[in-house]
Amino acid sequence: MNEDEKPYAEILKILKKKDTTLKAAIESVKVPIQPEPSVDIYFDLLQSIVSQQLSVKVAAIIWQRVLNLFPDQYPHDRALVDYSDETLRGVGLSRQKANYLRNVAQFSIEHGMDFEMLSAKSDTQIIEYLTAIIGVGKWTVQMVLMFPMDRPNVFPVDDLGIQTKMSSHYKLSGEKKVIRKRMLEIAENWQPYRSLASKYLWKST
Repeated sequence: MNEDEKPYAEILKILKKKDTTLKAAIESVKVPIQPEPSVDIYFDLLQSIVSQQLSVKVAAIIWQRVLNLFPDQYPHDRALVDYSDETLRGVGLSRQKANYLRNVAQFSIEHGMDFEMLSAKSDTQIIEYLTAIIGVGKWTVQMVLMFPMDRPNVFPVDDLGIQTKMSSHYKLSGEKKVIRKRMLEIAENWQPYRSLASKYLWKST
């Protein structure tokens, strides 16, 4: 078994030994976090874009409306690029998000988003590859890495939720750049399992 394949329960034992503050945060989460792997990165990326800056409930409604535009409930890239702003805005998308979805679809057609191809790349290479799409930022790709791709060592240092939880648990204060530097130093100790540590911090109380 390689490092990427350790079950979450084994990783948690390691993380708890590495960091007593993180141990308390992990133990505050009552329902164990489970892997959510997916091989359809194209689909997951589209859904992530739709969900940005929306509540879970509203995002789910709009995403289902997007899927309803397609006879088989799947947003095929060659069909999606042909949808007009009027059609996409009609299901609740902003003009900007409509453009971003079409950008992802066009990129899929021209360059590919096959799981096997992406899996052969490092985290850094995947971030560089997918952020070439206008509308897809580093944070969005980090979420793809952490959840559908279940990559073990991603640390979204610029995520507001992670910043808030770490500032609370680790009593961080001061200028943003000072807090950010300290966060990176703390997370260094969680290697090579920063993804699961981050997932538990999000859920922690």
